[in-house]
Amino acid sequence: MRRRAAEYRRPGRRDYWYWIWGLVGLFLIAGLVLFVAHHRQDEDAEFKHLQERHGSFEEEAPRHINFTEELTSATSFARQLSEQMTLAKAYVVIAKEHNNPHLAWQLSSKIRSCQLLLSKAAMKGEPVTLGEAEPILSSISSLIFKAQDLHYDIATTLVTMKSHIQALEDRANAATVQSVVFGQLVAESLPKNLHCLSVKLMTDWLTKSAIQQRADESRNSPRLVDNNLYHLCIFSDNLLGTSAVVNSTVSNAEHPKQLVFHIVTTRINYGPMQAWFQSNDFKGAAIEVQQVEDFSWLNASYSPIVKQISNSDTRAYYFGGSQDSSAEPKLRNPKFVSLLNHLRFYIPDIYPHLEKVVLLDDDVVVQKEITSLFSLELHGNVNGAVETCLEAFHRYYKYLNFSNPLISSKFDPQACGWAFGMNVFDLIAWRKANVTARYHYWQEQNADQTLWKLGTLPPGLLTFYGLTEPLDRRWHVLGLGYDTTIDSRLTETAAVIHFNGNMKPWLKLGIGRYKPLWERYVNTSHPYLRECETS
Repeated sequence: MRRRAAEYRRPGRRDYWYWIWGLVGLFLIAGLVLFVAHHRQDEDAEFKHLQERHGSFEEEAPRHINFTEELTSATSFARQLSEQMTLAKAYVVIAKEHNNPHLAWQLSSKIRSCQLLLSKAAMKGEPVTLGEAEPILSSISSLIFKAQDLHYDIATTLVTMKSHIQALEDRANAATVQSVVFGQLVAESLPKNLHCLSVKLMTDWLTKSAIQQRADESRNSPRLVDNNLYHLCIFSDNLLGTSAVVNSTVSNAEHPKQLVFHIVTTRINYGPMQAWFQSNDFKGAAIEVQQVEDFSWLNASYSPIVKQISNSDTRAYYFGGSQDSSAEPKLRNPKFVSLLNHLRFYIPDIYPHLEKVVLLDDDVVVQKEITSLFSLELHGNVNGAVETCLEAFHRYYKYLNFSNPLISSKFDPQACGWAFGMNVFDLIAWRKANVTARYHYWQEQNADQTLWKLGTLPPGLLTFYGLTEPLDRRWHVLGLGYDTTIDSRLTETAAVIHFNGNMKPWLKLGIGRYKPLWERYVNTSHPYLRECETS
């Protein structure tokens, strides 16, 4: 027992070794844990450092941008490049004007480099970086400083650029004038096939006695002065346009034989007009063709407009090729001094036996029965017309010079304008109010063109002031010769549609969506039209 107790109290050598190896193992495990923890902290710190320095991994991917927004951003290099490039272009102009081609070449070279960098950035959809932009910005800036050292200061730049801007504005204005003039030339001219048609018809008029005989018979027809019939007048030198007006009117009439058309044209177009209307059937409607040159009473002693048209300065202005840029181009249109255009103010003189007529322009198409116009109550007024100020700004102050006391003392500047093109005239009321004399008065007052510019609408607004009865707008829809946005419901329900403007339906530049409305009333099966179309 004593021996076992002593052995228990005194451990052996093997027990010491167990204790030693156990402690060593604990130290090794603790050290490993500390090492791993420390290493993990280092990795986290390194990762955080990399994130701060280079951004997240998602930002490492290419970032696509809206390049337009990039150019407008106040902090982007693309905008800085664009602004410097614009300034450099200005100094290129100035350097050339100061005989410094070398500086101009240097600036142009940097501008090309700038354009190339911007185009590449736009194609890639990536922003311009500092490394890409800095060399170009630095070199352009140094060249601009060099230009300033050569006395191309900001004052010189402003003066030079102002002169160039003025030159560009002058060129733009000249181009606008030229485009208006060309547009008017196209609108006034007829396609070759229509010239061909007139030549063929003139040949018929001169060689076929039967046509002339029928014309003599129609000229003496009692229907021409019968006030129980419906009388319509057209003043035109456009054969095909006039034909479309007549054909569309009779096609939509319940009783075409009750219609009488009074056509006045020029001597040149008189033969073709007679040949066409005497050779084609218009459902029994009576058609009279006259030439304005036969109106001997319409002379300079009676008509102020005839006197003005005969004036040599006026004719030189409109027909002599004058290039006075101070005049508004559309007001140089010769149609404004065409006597045919002013015949509308002499209807009672041309047709002394008639009591009521409807005036139709040669660029209208009649889509409904219009004889009910003759039974409309005009309430003692002379002119029945559709007002135009409901949809736009067509009021009196837009047409007349209200700074002149002769105008401002007699007329309301806010009075509503109306349209020529489809008008019903009470000729009894016309003669009673002596309307033609009113027209003469205003033409004489405007001999120097200070009350209004040329045209027939301004004197019409003065002449028929207080004598015009507004008609329902569905009677007359305008704008098919210039407005591409007219609601189709308006054109479908209108009694008369008007191709006023330069884009006439018989021209190639006519508005496509409206052309069929006119073409349906053109006799395309006529052999002359087919021959001229293919010749």
